[in-house]
Amino acid sequence: MNNQETGLKKFEFLYEALADKRGFDIVALDLGNTSAVSDIFVLVTANSDLHMDTLRDTALETLRLHGYSTKTEGNDSARWRLIDADELAVHIFNKSGRSFYNLEKIWGDADTYRYEYQD
Repeated sequence: MNNQETGLKKFEFLYEALADKRGFDIVALDLGNTSAVSDIFVLVTANSDLHMDTLRDTALETLRLHGYSTKTEGNDSARWRLIDADELAVHIFNKSGRSFYNLEKIWGDADTYRYEYQD
């Protein structure tokens, strides 16, 4: 396990909360010093607009319980919701939005952690 993976794993509480609400394809990208926005991007895919809202609300509550201040964007978007929590940005997509924005490809050289849901 490298230092980047350890840093990405510290948000396991968030990945678990998203997975418990059936968010899928949960990926964390360690952008380190490459992004002026956030050090870590968390990407998760939803099945519908309602599901995106549920995942957003779950992430907001979970982050706040762990002491993070948050701001949201994209609440009216058909493809995407964003939560800015300082060092962390949570991107909640529907399937077409995930494909359209393709952040994994844009940040392809970033260290990556894929969360595997355990029932």
